[in-house]
Amino acid sequence: MDVNNVIGSTAHSASVPASSSCGVGTLGRHLARRLVQIGVKDVFSVPGDFNLTLLDHLIAEPELNLVGCCNELNAGYAADGYARAKGVGACVVTFTVGGLSVLNAIAGAYSENLPVICIVGGPNSNDYGTNKILHHTIGLPDFSQELRCFQTVTCTQAVLNNLDDAHELIDTAISTALKESKPAYISIGCNLPGIPHPTFARDPVPFFLAPKVSNQLGLEAAVEAAAEFLNKSVKPVIVGGPKVRVAKAQKAFVELADACGYPIAIMPSGKGLVPEHHPSFIGTYWGAVSSGFCGEIVESADAYVFVGPIFNDYSSVGYSLLIKKEKLIVVEPNRVTIGNGPSFGWVFMTDFLSALAKKLKINCTALENHHRIYVPPGIALKREKNELLRVNILFKHIQEMLSGNTAVIAETGDSWFNCQKLHLPENCGFEFQMQYGSIGWSVGATLGYAQAAKDKRIIACIGDGSFQVTAQDISTMIRSAQKNIIFLINNGGYTIEVEIHDGPYNVIKNWDYTGLVNAIHNGEGKCWTAKVSKDGGGSDRGNNNSNNHTQGLLVFHRSLSAQG
Repeated sequence: MDVNNVIGSTAHSASVPASSSCGVGTLGRHLARRLVQIGVKDVFSVPGDFNLTLLDHLIAEPELNLVGCCNELNAGYAADGYARAKGVGACVVTFTVGGLSVLNAIAGAYSENLPVICIVGGPNSNDYGTNKILHHTIGLPDFSQELRCFQTVTCTQAVLNNLDDAHELIDTAISTALKESKPAYISIGCNLPGIPHPTFARDPVPFFLAPKVSNQLGLEAAVEAAAEFLNKSVKPVIVGGPKVRVAKAQKAFVELADACGYPIAIMPSGKGLVPEHHPSFIGTYWGAVSSGFCGEIVESADAYVFVGPIFNDYSSVGYSLLIKKEKLIVVEPNRVTIGNGPSFGWVFMTDFLSALAKKLKINCTALENHHRIYVPPGIALKREKNELLRVNILFKHIQEMLSGNTAVIAETGDSWFNCQKLHLPENCGFEFQMQYGSIGWSVGATLGYAQAAKDKRIIACIGDGSFQVTAQDISTMIRSAQKNIIFLINNGGYTIEVEIHDGPYNVIKNWDYTGLVNAIHNGEGKCWTAKVSKDGGGSDRGNNNSNNHTQGLLVFHRSLSAQG
């Protein structure tokens, strides 16, 4: 279902069993059906006394699966990963102690432009205005602390303590999240989910989210100006950025690339959004650390179209990109800016790229220049069997595992850089959190992405420091019968921080990671672990039902962390 265009295009007719305590005409029932209608089939949750009745109603919805997580932070990360694969995600936590715990994950989703519906079981509606002090709070008779925190990291907030307007508040919050591609916060009084009310006595009325349509005159003017700018250039290029996802412009991007013959590159944060199997693809543009010969082509171009870029300190290598504004066309999700000249608002990315594709002359000069100077990566040096495994050899093996049936999750840290070197085959997914960069994100995100993309096997590359932050929800992956493979690269600490500024604080306690995961597995479900330190074999192999449908953890020891 296209969550951008419709919520509940057809009324959902499934009913709660008569034996259920959850009546049909209730707030909890309405919320459950709305989640299903926008495409959410799995909700990530942690129970707490303020949300227990609400969870009963979500469980009662036959098309909704409740995935219990080990902590709220991971539930939020899982909703983030789910939204990347499905278009929208949801999590349910309890008031304040749960809400403030999930807050970091919601902030990350906000920074990455992901619509995550964050639902909190709130105080009893009868307690508002009574000057009472409740548990799970900071000890003040003020219930707004959590709301005020969420106001900075969500696009809309709804506090439901009255059934009369609950229907409208829920629908408005969900539709705003979908339209803005940002998280929404919904707090529901703990006594309200099961109370019948006339507004919920029938199936929710389907309503249409108006599609975003460009200002036609502005679109025509933007296309004309851009076409004139590009058609007179000698060696133009196109670079895709992370906001291609927000605009859902992947197809329009390829349409433009097919039509013009320009070489196409990606910003590091745009990896996975542009097809790397495309004949015009030349690699990752990342300034001085670009993939081989890509930076030279982009920076020597006399015109570059950056589609959905984010020029932060990470993606610009400390703002050191050799890009000149007068040669630059920036295509935002709803705006086009051409050089130092005009900027056209209310021009949407998909409309602009598709229309521009029809106006450009074919120009393969820059692509031919890349073919002329490109030298394929060197073959790995000859190595002896059972020598210490090098990182470049490890990722060579990971590269060979990739297909259209896999997706890569790259954790914050040195996995960013190593995974950037992977060449993604057609339909292979790729996700990482470059804007927010919260360590530990990938464990929860792997759980959520795998739950949404059941047709893909997830390959997660995680450092030991990040893994220690959120390791608990390996348990949920096993319980959910996921078939993920986690490459845990044990560097003995925070390697990315060592590269920035070294100190004793970057060293962490080493764990027996395979032993930990085997303890989490505890003979229930399918799990396989191995410690690997040499090329050509492993040691200490677990024997927990290894097969193609097994959760896998491979730990690579610090002795192999040297780059090769």
